[in-house]
Amino acid sequence: MTAMTDTSRPFLNRRLTEFGTTIFAEMSALALRTGSINLGQGFPDTDGPEEVREAAVRALRDGRGNQYPPGPGIPELRTAVAAHQQRRYGLTYDPDTEVLVTAGATEAIAAALLALVEPGDEVIALEPYYDSYAACIALAGGTRVPVTLRPHFGESASFRLDLDELRDAVTDRTRLLLINTPHNPTGTVLTRAELAAIAELAVERDLLVVTDEVYEHLVFDDAEHAPLATFPGMRERTVTIGSAGKTFSFTGWKVGWITSAPDLVAAVRSAKQFLTYVASGPFQYAVAEALRLPDSYFADFRADMLAKRDLLAGGLERAGFKVFRPAGTYFITTDIRPLGESDGFTFCRALPERCGVVAIPNAVFYDHREQGVPFVRFAFCKRTGVLEEAASRLKTLAA
Repeated sequence: MTAMTDTSRPFLNRRLTEFGTTIFAEMSALALRTGSINLGQGFPDTDGPEEVREAAVRALRDGRGNQYPPGPGIPELRTAVAAHQQRRYGLTYDPDTEVLVTAGATEAIAAALLALVEPGDEVIALEPYYDSYAACIALAGGTRVPVTLRPHFGESASFRLDLDELRDAVTDRTRLLLINTPHNPTGTVLTRAELAAIAELAVERDLLVVTDEVYEHLVFDDAEHAPLATFPGMRERTVTIGSAGKTFSFTGWKVGWITSAPDLVAAVRSAKQFLTYVASGPFQYAVAEALRLPDSYFADFRADMLAKRDLLAGGLERAGFKVFRPAGTYFITTDIRPLGESDGFTFCRALPERCGVVAIPNAVFYDHREQGVPFVRFAFCKRTGVLEEAASRLKTLAA
């Protein structure tokens, strides 16, 4: 009889032992159990444009993409991505050699880090960060080096990057900068001056850069999204990540992409082919059509999210939170200390029973957990009526 595996050794490899069940799974389960409004996980509660959904149905019926699509992605989508980058930002990419379609932005991040990072390489990421960043760096055997966005209080509270701290974090072992703008969870949009300084540092120290720009079309007020690849010396060293899920509200389709120089795309494709190989065949055709929607779609989408931001932000302020009104994304970070609270984990686990609303404690996005303990994130990518009801429920905190 074959002996059982020695259970004295943990089944989960040590690179992933620090990553258990995600906070999103825990809080979503809590929302279901309590019947709460879930403003924790960042997905819309309505579908995107009807014409894009119908494009997917048409592709299914016409037999396009029902079998394996090409490994790099269907030509129509790669061409549409390249055209989008040219039209929006003046960046020219060859659809055949400089665009790669991925199973969402999460796979794009994983494939880029697995391809470009050797064990022991240091990867600098802006803290707090999307939780898959830490896991993907670990899978690649890299060492993550967080540079913390610091809260700045005042009439227009925001989180800002300390450029001196970023420069000091670079060592001889630094391989790559992992930049996210517009930034989840803080809502920060890096300015042109900040991006120019990052570009100068990358060129000076010969660093690769992976930029997560999935919220590129969700910038508000006076903020402007400027791709890092547009700065001098950056196109040839930057892997830019985009996604259809955030822009077109079809997060379940899992269609993302990277644009970069041919050698970098080839490297990422080498890793990506052993992850999903291909994905989302019929949806790729639909996203190709979505990227060709008129500018009015993107303007209306942004205006709708801006109105929802202001609705929820106002409700949170009336409930007693200190609100960091975001310049981008569809997340609002709040400070719970004005409510007499100090621990985001305790606060979020109790909030469903207190108010019937679910949020996410920002500390899960930090290596330096103490930096994020008093902050809590809410998503506003929900129907207006849902946000109004959530704001009404949260008013009880002020009492």
